[in-house]
Parts: sequence; C-alpha cells; structure tokens
Amino acid sequence: MNAGLIPDNVSKCDNAYDVLKERGFIEQSTDKDKIRELLKNEKVKFYIGFDPTADCLHVGHFMQVIIMMYMQKFGHTPVVLIGGGTGMVGDPSGRTDMRQVMSVETIEHNCERFKRLFDRFLEFDEEWEYAGNEGVYTPGHETRTPEPGKAIAVNNARWLRPLNYIDFLREIGSLFNVNTMLRAEAFKQRMAREGGLTMFEMNYMLMQSYDFLVMARDFDVKIQFGGNDQWSNIIGGVDLTRKKIGKEVYGMTFSLLTNSEGKKMGKTAKGALWLDADKTSPYEFYQYWRNVADADVNKCLRMLTFLPMEEVEHLSALKDQEINRAKEILAFEVTKLVHGEEEARKAQDAARAAFGGGAGGGAGMDNLPVEEFAEADLHSTDREGNELGGLGVVAFIRQLGLVPSNREGFMTIEQGGLKIDGEKVMDRKMLITPETFAGSGDRKILVEKGKKKKIVVRLV
Repeated sequence: MNAGLIPDNVSKCDNAYDVLKERGFIEQSTDKDKIRELLKNEKVKFYIGFDPTADCLHVGHFMQVIIMMYMQKFGHTPVVLIGGGTGMVGDPSGRTDMRQVMSVETIEHNCERFKRLFDRFLEFDEEWEYAGNEGVYTPGHETRTPEPGKAIAVNNARWLRPLNYIDFLREIGSLFNVNTMLRAEAFKQRMAREGGLTMFEMNYMLMQSYDFLVMARDFDVKIQFGGNDQWSNIIGGVDLTRKKIGKEVYGMTFSLLTNSEGKKMGKTAKGALWLDADKTSPYEFYQYWRNVADADVNKCLRMLTFLPMEEVEHLSALKDQEINRAKEILAFEVTKLVHGEEEARKAQDAARAAFGGGAGGGAGMDNLPVEEFAEADLHSTDREGNELGGLGVVAFIRQLGLVPSNREGFMTIEQGGLKIDGEKVMDRKMLITPETFAGSGDRKILVEKGKKKKIVVRLV
C-alpha cells in the first residue's frame, strides 16, 4: 500500500497545504503563509517522529501516516523518524506519569516492527541511508538524494546515542531557557502531579529539538509535523536550528483524533485500537468505526478516508437511520486502508450477518471472528478460597474486553444488556462452565453486550 492509492479526485486543490487544511488537519503553524508558499513552489523533505513505546502503531499514529501519504501524493518526501534515541527517555508531553523506561533491546525490536508497518502505507527508497555523525560537532550526510516520490526512514539513535553529554549541554543545552521550558504545555501536566517533572524528562525537548537541527543541517529537512501536543517541542527545534546554524525551518501541528466530547478516539475496553491484525482483528477494527457517534462521522470521514470532500459532506449530512449507511462506508474505507479490501469485505459481511436481525442461538456465528478462551481459566474461588466450579459471568465478559470493570459488568446485567446464545443473562452471579459451551458440537457460544458488541467464544 502507498500514497498512489489516494485517488486524484480526493481534492480540487493542487497544494498539499490546502488539502490538509480542507480535510481539517491543520491546527497551528509557525508561519502558515511561508509554509503554504513553500509547499506550492518546492518539493520538500518533512518529518514526523514516532517513538517506539510499543511494538505496534495504533490509530492515533494513523492520522500522522495519512498526512504523510497526502504529502507523498503531492510530490514531497516524507522522512519517518523512528525514535530509537528519544525513546530511551520518553516524551512527557500530555503525560501525568513518567513513561516506563525500556531496554535498548526492546527499543530496537519496536523500531524494527514500526518500520515494517510503515512499509504498508508508504513507498520507501530503501537504498537511501543516513551516514556519519558521531557527536555534536560532526555533521552527517545522506548517501544519496532520495528517489523522487519515495519516503525515507531514519533512526535518531544514530546521532543521539553517541553524544557526549557535556558537549551536548555546552552546545545545545546552553541555548535553552529553563523558565521558558517550564511554561511549555509539554511539561504542565507532569509538573502538576505528585512527583513532578524529572531532569531526565526535561532532556526530551532538547533531544527532539536537536533531531530537527541534525536533519535540517545534514539532509535539508525543512518542516516538522506533529500532533498538537508537540507544539512546544517543535518550536524548540525551529528556534534551535535558527540559532545554531542560521537556517529557517518550519513547524506545523495537527488536531489530535478526538471525538465530539473532546476525548481521544481509538480506545476500547481491551485497550488501544492497534493497526496490527494480531492485536486488533479487522472485525473489531471495523466495528469500532461502525459504532462511532453521529457527531463524529464527518471528522472521521474527512481525516481517516480518501473519499472526495463532496462525498464526505453528503454522507455526514445524512440523518436518523440513514447516518448508519455513512458509518458503514466509514468503517469499510478505514478498514480497507489498514487491512486491505479483502479483510474489510469480510468484516463488513460478518457485521451485516451479526446485526442483520437474525434470532439468537448463534445467528450469524459462522460469519463472526472467533475468540478462544482456555478451559483452564474457567475457575474462580469465593472469599474463603473454595472453588466455585466455574468463572463468574462478570469476570468472563471483563476478560473478553466487553466491559472495562466489574462494576460496569454488573450494571450491564441489571439493565438487561447481556445475552449468551440469545438468552438474556438475569443472574449476576451466574457461572460460566464447560457445560455452558456444550450446546454446540464445536464448543462455541455467542456473547452479546447491548446491540453493538457480539463475540463468538470458543472453549479450547
């Protein structure tokens, strides 16, 4: 998959800046007029950084990927910066706690996994490499000019890990004002919490700013993009690059993917909405977008699909039951981008079968993805430690990710919102045992929470 899959009729605009503005991405710019002119008159290198805090990208990253795909579509060169260096500290932006410190081995593993995922969305010049840079004073260089229309990837471990700390403080740290740093949004939440902000975390802004300096100096990167929570870090890089090498570079931030209530999208009862099918199945991924609130349809169609704006506006203007057609198109288009058309079609067929009005007793089960549950896990004890002969139904649905807590599980049952094989669960103390699965020869049951969540569970 690559940016060539963006249709030519995605926009009537011919400047990437105008397209991103039209789709509602752009939030802040260091100089919007100069950036717009730059993107109109030149084909530039720009970068977005991704710290390998996990071994997979989630849907929050996907917006940044889509932005790179648009830029590549219009002839610019995406630089995917994988944070093998910055990941050793962790970005405190928007955090109320300190990020877990990872080993070098874990970081390198995650970096490799990230690159494989990016290969699905962007077309890379695999022959391009960054060479050199063994310290603050030693510029590196690119081994070749990237092939036109191709993206490049670089790991900031190449220039951050070899740094001598005293040299770095003398040459880079001396250009940062601590009073200004402490006013940055990136640090405010951390400072307000017990334990405050560590000196370890404060170094992150210097490191990210140095990233921009190195890439501007060594292979002519001109713009940094990022989520709106990165504004302070981006400003640091723009200022440092001007002060240190006298070069004018630019920064632009984008809206975070939030719903109409201002909460980040992409969170499920099981955790993040991952782009890897092994972590979040295509069916679960499809269902997430199929079930977004009516008020979020327009934003999701604009930002997460490549449908022309005329179609986006038409679909998001639908009302009442008709809006469900727009949600189905949204779910299909986003799932197709992430998992391919075949998996999107399977997910859509499964959802239609499951929610098409069939009776209980496993209607549509053959079309739904199956989640395995170990028979050995079907046990629980009372307060005295006595075996109860099964697993409580609330603990069962919590382990399946249908509810985030026991409290919500009990409330679901009290409100009549839980069914097993079409039968409403009335007893909140019901036990799930191997006999619960005995009604079908393949040891499967259909578990339904409300009208929108259905899971086929097979006992193994």
